[in-house]
Amino acid sequence: MVKRDELVAYANELLQIDRFRDYAPNGLQVEGSDEIRILASAVSASFSAVEAALAAGADALLVHHGYFWQGEAAAVVGMKRRRLALLLEHDINLLAYHLPLDAHEVHGNNAQLARVLGLQVSGCFGPESGIAWYGELAQAVEGAEFARHVARSLGREPLHIAARDARPIRRIGWCTGAAQKYIEDAAAAGLDAYLSGEASEQNFHVAQEMNIHFFAAGHHATERYGVRALCDHLASRYQLQHHIIEIANPI
Repeated sequence: MVKRDELVAYANELLQIDRFRDYAPNGLQVEGSDEIRILASAVSASFSAVEAALAAGADALLVHHGYFWQGEAAAVVGMKRRRLALLLEHDINLLAYHLPLDAHEVHGNNAQLARVLGLQVSGCFGPESGIAWYGELAQAVEGAEFARHVARSLGREPLHIAARDARPIRRIGWCTGAAQKYIEDAAAAGLDAYLSGEASEQNFHVAQEMNIHFFAAGHHATERYGVRALCDHLASRYQLQHHIIEIANPI
């Protein structure tokens, strides 16, 4: 068992949330019980995830995608009301970490995706410090073979746009989720390939014109691992039960 405020303070410091200008508040978003024994984790705080946390007897749900996004309507009605009502009725804390969880060098989404895909981390690139990463494969592979490796590792077929010259891949950049905009930065950095969660229409043309492989491996599929790693760490530190909630999502 741990006091809620102690766990939140530790997680906030661990992830250095004050470093980031984010699109939603990081840390405690909905206050519940002041003691935590069972911690649940999920990628997104959907109603189904809150229901699963309740069924697991969780005192807290920690997610990557929480609530109160920049630009969303402020009124607590409809879907937002139902989600908040379930959390508040059952005294369940909601913690959310967005960009800080993408960037953390050990428990973050990019670090954990590198572990799953067997990528050797070299550093970061692009205009936003710590968000997009690059590294190397143990040996160069053809683009189609790397796509098969991603599919086997993540359980989801990626979209693959081949480089114009179909070059082998050795140096690769990646950023989980909806980070397809960094493809131009990856090409400018001289990388052979760039992998993200989602794709936009212009990514095809950029990949062709800048001669770089592009992979869109799924927003959910690329961001399943950071929140689990973080909650495993918290559960170990505070001797908590950790219940992993997996809500299938093809996007």
